[in-house]
Amino acid sequence: MDLSLTEEQLLLKDSVAGFVRDKYSVERRRQLRESSAGYDEAVWKEFAELGWLSLPFSEADGGIGGSAQDMMVVMEELGRGLVVEPYLVNIAICGGFLARASDGQRANYLPALMSGASQWAFAFAESSSRYNLAAVAVSALADGDDYLLSGEKIAVLNGASADYLVVSARTSGDSPQQQGISLFLVDARSEGIGCREYPLVDGSRGADISFSQVRVDSSALLGECDNGLAVMEEVVSAAIVAMGAEALGAVDALLEQTVEYTKTREQFGQAIGKFQALQHRMAEMFRQCQALRSLVYRAAIAQDEGSVDALKAASALKVKLGQVGRHVSQEAVQLHGGIGMTDELGISHYFKRLLLLNILFGDSEYHLTRYATL
Repeated sequence: MDLSLTEEQLLLKDSVAGFVRDKYSVERRRQLRESSAGYDEAVWKEFAELGWLSLPFSEADGGIGGSAQDMMVVMEELGRGLVVEPYLVNIAICGGFLARASDGQRANYLPALMSGASQWAFAFAESSSRYNLAAVAVSALADGDDYLLSGEKIAVLNGASADYLVVSARTSGDSPQQQGISLFLVDARSEGIGCREYPLVDGSRGADISFSQVRVDSSALLGECDNGLAVMEEVVSAAIVAMGAEALGAVDALLEQTVEYTKTREQFGQAIGKFQALQHRMAEMFRQCQALRSLVYRAAIAQDEGSVDALKAASALKVKLGQVGRHVSQEAVQLHGGIGMTDELGISHYFKRLLLLNILFGDSEYHLTRYATL
């Protein structure tokens, strides 16, 4: 297993890192968090011009044909910079669904996504679903050549900003049966759709989205009817790799900032970084970061190779993401003291983002159980 980056990946890494360094700060993140969109639309267009929005899509569809490892490189630097633009939701998650769509659907939707002209969201969670992707009660009843969607999805990331939704709905059977789930590409402005927006723990935007007899035609069906669960599991598995890379960038930044702080904060006439007990704690933070890095690389390689263990590697990564994110962020806060929890310092922002990444698509306990059963 080769864990070294290629020359092209190193150039991509430097490009993203330089952009983030020039464009982002904690103060700017706070300002964007309070804006109406929650992100900078001009910067999103710059992402498109730099080719980052086209990265994972095939050259035949107008993309760059990047790999999971290429996405890993980008996501790590975006995580390090606490970037608020919804790259994870649009490109890693919804882009994963669109990459598996029909020729006509890809031709219809991908150009606008890659140019930054459209926003997407994945509506899958429901009030009783917990982390089970098969626990789908939103119904899609056939009505001639159309379907009528009814029900409610909760905690839809980027839901209020989305122009289009990828929606999981039940076309047969009962929740939580694995068969009978279908995926639909839905215009978010369709009649019968309601949206209630609210802030999430990390300052990003979520929304509860209701569907009241929302009519979509059969061309909105993504993949085979009743067989959407397998597609969801594939896309979520790839998205977890991107999430793991983002978390890796975040914990690395927390470690760097904590080490730097302990070099300047003084107690008893010397920098606290000279205290052996604190050195041991930071050494453990480093060890945890490296453990997460290893599992991110392993999961990305499994995705690129199409390994039968890709789902298992993703669950192992999700377990470690939660464990490392919790340990490193808590240590960073404690070693910074009271200022570690203030909104003016980046530490608290990393802490909250890692909390969200831990619970998205299942926390450590859920994926530990899933890993044992795969």
